Parts: sequence; C-alpha cells; structure tokens
Amino acid sequence: MGFLARVLAMTIKEARQLRRDRLTFAMMLGIPIMQLMLFGFAINSDPRDLPAAIVAADQSTVTRAIAAAIANTGYVRFVREPASEAEATRLMERGEVQFVVTIPADFTRRLVRGERAQIVVDADATDPLSASGALGAIPPAVQTALARELVGPLAARAAALRDVEVVLQRRYNPEGLTRYNIVPGLLAIILTMTLVMMTALAVTREHERGTMETLLSMPVRPIEVMIGKIAPYVLVGSIQVAVILVAARLVFEVPMVGSLALLAAATVLFITVNLAIGFTFSTVARNQLQAVQMSFFFLMPSILLSGFMFPFRGMPGWAQTLGEALPATHFLRIVRTVLLKGGEAASVTHEIGALALTLAIVTTVAISRYRVTLD
Repeated sequence: MGFLARVLAMTIKEARQLRRDRLTFAMMLGIPIMQLMLFGFAINSDPRDLPAAIVAADQSTVTRAIAAAIANTGYVRFVREPASEAEATRLMERGEVQFVVTIPADFTRRLVRGERAQIVVDADATDPLSASGALGAIPPAVQTALARELVGPLAARAAALRDVEVVLQRRYNPEGLTRYNIVPGLLAIILTMTLVMMTALAVTREHERGTMETLLSMPVRPIEVMIGKIAPYVLVGSIQVAVILVAARLVFEVPMVGSLALLAAATVLFITVNLAIGFTFSTVARNQLQAVQMSFFFLMPSILLSGFMFPFRGMPGWAQTLGEALPATHFLRIVRTVLLKGGEAASVTHEIGALALTLAIVTTVAISRYRVTLD
C-alpha cells in the first residue's frame, strides 16, 4: 500500500470518527458562530438609553427644557421621578437607575437674577466606561437648552449662562478607575472558569478511568453523588475568593465598604451554582474533551454578556436577555453593589433570588441526566 493510500485511509477513518462525535463537531461549528454573533452584534462600548432619574424641585419651563435636552442626547432615558434625593440614592444603589439629575428649587430664580445656579448630575461610576459618554454629553446639552430658553424678556440674562454650573459626581468610583470595576468582576469570571470546568470532568473522569461501575454499585442516590462530587470544590472556591479579595484590597486598593458576611453568603451560593452547572455538563459529555468544550462554550458568554468586559446596558435586548440567564451577571451585580456601594441585603435580593432559582433548575436537570446514565 502506497503512502497516499495510507494517508487516505487514515483521513477517512478520522472523518468517520468525527462524524460519530456529533457534540464535538457541533462545538467546532458553534463556537466560531457564537463569537461572530457576540462580537459583531452584542458588544457596544458606547451604551445609549441608560436609565436615569430626575429630582426636579423647580418645575419651570426652563427646567423642563433642560430635562428634554438631556434626554435628547440619547445617552440617558428618564424612567423615574423620585420625590427626594434619598429615594434617588436608593434607586442608584439597587442599580435601577445609573444617573440622577437634581435641579434645586431655586434654580430658575437664581438664573433670572443672574446668580450662580447649579444642576447636579450623579452617575453610578462602578462601570466608568458606561458612564463616560453621558457625562461628556450632558453639560453641552444643558448650555444649549438654556441658550434656547433665554430669549425675549430673558435675553438680557443670556450672559448668566457662564454662571450655570453642571456638577458631575461619579458615585462609588470618583476617580473613574477601571480596576475598581475589573478586579471585583474577576471573582465571577475566575470562579466560573475554574469550578465549572473542574466539576464538568467529574463523571466523565469516572467513565474514562473505568471506575463508573464501582460508583454505580454503591448504595447512593443521584443527589448524594452530586453533593459528594461538588462539596470539596466549595472549599477550593472559597480559597480562591479569599485570595482574590486580599489581593484586591492590598494590591489594587479596591474599596470594600459593604458587608463581607453578605458577600460571603452570596459567594457560596454562586460557587454552588457553578459546581452544579459543571456537574450537569459532566452528565451530558461522553468524555473529558467534550466536558472541556462545553465548559468553554459556557464561559465565553459569561465573560462577554455578564457586564464584566463591556457595559451590560449597552447590549441589544436579546443579548441582555441571554445575559440575565447567566449566573455571572447576577453575581457581578452583587459584588459591585456590596463592595463599592455598601449595599445591604435588600439591594441584592433580586440577584440572590435569581441565583437560587438557577441552582434549583440546574440541580433538577443534573439529577435527571444522571439517572439517564444509570441505564
């Protein structure tokens, strides 16, 4: 048999083997398509229509024109009108709004009298990239609106425009340091990357080592197998978290103004969710290669759609819907709310509930799939 004939035989053999391994073949096609879709459509570093609140104690024609001009920039969309600054602060702490525009009660009176007047714009700068565009567009919009309104009897006050000050306050990250956003976010990404992949190998490793029969002969139920498989990794994940938090504080000087006990409880829940997801992958994959491929397929959206690298609200609606289904999205919000904003349990109730629901769903699927492997 000649050289070409032997090469052709090996090629045919490998092609047939690849055809039988449908999951690997699907991953080879699916990962590039997913990358193309996410990078081409979902990623946007200049988000628009960000939710904002306005506290307008002065309800005059001028202040309404200012609010309309700010909204017309396209960067913000007023969704709430809180009655007080304290209520607006709570909305920002919970992440319901990213900006709060405050117009004091004496704004128009000061403007007409030619006195110094202020408009205060508070921005949630935990993600400085998403806030920068709006903060750059708001002051010119205010000046444009005032120039349009100061006509007729008020034309003589046009010179007062230089006395109108737009005060920009970057809350929770006054210096706009990206490490305040990235380093806490690494908690979610590192835990997702390591824990999902490690437990994804749990059952497939038993098959490849030939110890699955021994495991099946033991008088343990699927839920007991699952808990036993993931329990050691809870400790591993906890150690990872401790190392990252110590480095974040001592090396990167990330502020930690919230309750570490609350963060610890949420972290244990997040760790358990990731371990359960990895165990589910291990019940689907036929070998360790497939388990690693499935983990990578899960990790990429967790990085790109969770708000870790790119502003979450800058993504299109369908991408935000997918992002809401990822545990990393909710844990990122918990970490940033607790560490940077000093948020309490009430501020992250929704995110904790989402993680708990995910855990319940994934556990149910994992147990069901494990029963299938018993046949």
